Amino acid sequence: MRILFMGTPDIARESLDNLYNEGFEICGVVTAPDKPAGRGMKIISSPVKEYAIKKNLKIFQPEKIVNNNEFKDEIRQLNPDLVCVVAYGVILPKSFLKIPPLGCINLHPSMLPNYRGPAPIQWAILNGDKKTGVTIMYLNEKMDAGDIIKQQEVEIEENETTGELWDKLSKIGSNLLVETVKNIDSGKIERTPQPEEFTLAPMLNKEMAKINWNEKNCYEIKNLVRGLNPIMGTYTHLKNKKIKFWKVQTLNKEEYLQISNGFEYLDFEKEDVRNSIVCK
Repeated sequence: MRILFMGTPDIARESLDNLYNEGFEICGVVTAPDKPAGRGMKIISSPVKEYAIKKNLKIFQPEKIVNNNEFKDEIRQLNPDLVCVVAYGVILPKSFLKIPPLGCINLHPSMLPNYRGPAPIQWAILNGDKKTGVTIMYLNEKMDAGDIIKQQEVEIEENETTGELWDKLSKIGSNLLVETVKNIDSGKIERTPQPEEFTLAPMLNKEMAKINWNEKNCYEIKNLVRGLNPIMGTYTHLKNKKIKFWKVQTLNKEEYLQISNGFEYLDFEKEDVRNSIVCK
C-alpha cells in the first residue's frame, strides 16, 4: 500500500513514525510551510518535515490546496492508495479527496462527534472532562464530520495537563491508525456515520489566559491552568507584576487551614475563600 501522509505537529510525527516502522510505503509527506517563530523570528520547520528529511521522504509544503491544480497533479503522479491525515489543519476539497482509491482517513483526538475542530485536547481539559479518546474516520468536505472507522476511549487523570494528555493520545492514536490502515489493506473495515448532534472545540485565544478570580470557582480555574499548560499558561497581576501559573491544587478546609498557617484574615466560610486556590 502506498500512503501519502499529511500532518504538521509532533502528534502527527508520532503517527508517521509508526506507519514508517510498520513497513508501509510512504510515497510522500505533506506538511505546513516553514514559518518564523520565537523572539528571533527564526524560520522553523514542522516536526513532521524534520522527520521526513531524516527518512529521505518526498516533502510537499503547499500554501493552499483549494484551486492548487499543480499540487494536486503532483499528488496524482505519486499514485497513493490511501491518504492518512493527522493534525494537518486544513479542510481538504472534494477534488483532492477523490485522488486516492482507498480514500482519505484522519486521526482526531476526541470521541467524535464530541469536540470537532482544532483544539479537542485542550477543551476536554478546560471543561473538566473525565474521559476523552481518539477517532479514526474517513474525511469528507465538512470539518471532522466523516464516517467513523475506529475509536478508543481514554481516561483523563485529575491533574493531567493538555501537554500530558497530548503525549498520551499521540501514542494511542498512532497505534490505532496503524491498526486501521492494516484493516483497510485487508478489506476488513466498517463505517459508522456520525449523528447530527455534535460539539465544537474552537481555537484558543490569548484572552483566555487571564484568570478571572471573581467569576470562576477553584475547579474552573484549575481546569483553565491545566488546559493552557504548556500552550500559553495562565496569569494574573499582583502589585503591578504579572504572575504565571502552570500548576495549581484545590484544597479542602483542613488542607487550606494547614497551608495558610492560620492567617487571621482568612475566613473559610466566605465564598471567595472557599473558591480560592493556594499556589506554591
